[in-house]
Amino acid sequence: MYYQSQTLIFHNGKFTQAHQAGAHLYSQSLHYGIGVLDGLRAYKTNEGPQIFKAFEHYDRFLRSAQKIGIQIPYTLEELVQLTYRLLDRNHLDSAYIRPLAYVGANMELETSSETHLMIAAWPWENFRGKEPLDVKISSYQRLHPKSVPMEAKITGYYVNSVLAMNEAKQAGFGATLLLDGQGFVAEGAASNFFYEKEGCLFTPPAGNILPGITRATVFDIAAELGIKVIEKLFGPEAVYQADTAFFTGTASEIAAIKSIDGHPFPKKWKDTMAAEIQRKYHQRVLLRDYDHYSII
Repeated sequence: MYYQSQTLIFHNGKFTQAHQAGAHLYSQSLHYGIGVLDGLRAYKTNEGPQIFKAFEHYDRFLRSAQKIGIQIPYTLEELVQLTYRLLDRNHLDSAYIRPLAYVGANMELETSSETHLMIAAWPWENFRGKEPLDVKISSYQRLHPKSVPMEAKITGYYVNSVLAMNEAKQAGFGATLLLDGQGFVAEGAASNFFYEKEGCLFTPPAGNILPGITRATVFDIAAELGIKVIEKLFGPEAVYQADTAFFTGTASEIAAIKSIDGHPFPKKWKDTMAAEIQRKYHQRVLLRDYDHYSII
C-alpha cells in the first residue's frame, strides 16, 4: 500500500528505494517512542502538485523535534524542497507525505544524539472514508498536558490513539473520541473535533489537544463565511445535543460524523454550516488558492 518495488524515499541524505531502507533494531525510537513525525498532503492542480501549507507543517516538525532534543540537520526551506523533489521522483501529483525523525541505537533514558530523517509519500485517499462516521467515546483518556508537550507530534503519543481506535473498531464503531482527565472532550484519534449548534461551531481549546493545521484552516474559513467559532471546554452531553459534528486533520481532511455513542445528529450533513466549510476546504486545497500553498 505504501510503497512498491521502485518507490523512492528520502533517507539520511539521499533518495533510496523504500524496500531497501532500514533502521537499527536498537533504535531508541523503536524501544521508547522517541521520534517526531508530521503529515502533509500534496494536491493535483493545474500548476502541478502543490503541498498544502508545507512551511507550517515543517515548522511544526522542527519545533516538535526541538521539544524532545532531536537535532534535524535541515532548514525549513530545505525540507520543503526535498519533499517536492521526492514527489517528482515518484511521479506523484497527489499524495500523503510522512516525514519522520528517529534516533540511533541507545538504551539510555535520555535522547540519543544520533538523528535519522526519512520522508515518504504515497497515494492515500481520505483515510476515514467518504461516509459519515459512527463514533464511540473512548474509555482511554487523552494524554495529560503536564506529562508531555501536547503541541508536539511525537511518535510515542500515538499508542494512545491506536488503543482508542482499536477499542472503537472492536465495538463496531468507525472512529473514536477521547476525553481529558477531567471528563471534557479533547480530540479524536489523530484528529481535532468540532460540533455545530445553533449557528456556531464549538471546539476544545488548546491545552489537552494538538492544535492542528487543518483546525486552524477551519477557523480561517469560518471567519470568511461569518461563522462564529467558540473555543471552550464541554462534556459528552453537549455533543449529544449538537446539530452535527466533524473531525479535522491532514489525513482525514474534514470528516463528517453521523452519531456519537449511538446518539444521531438531527441535521442532514448537506444542510449544515459544517458541510459548507468542508466544501470551501476542498476548493481551497484543489483550486489553486496560492496564498495557502508553497510553490517551489
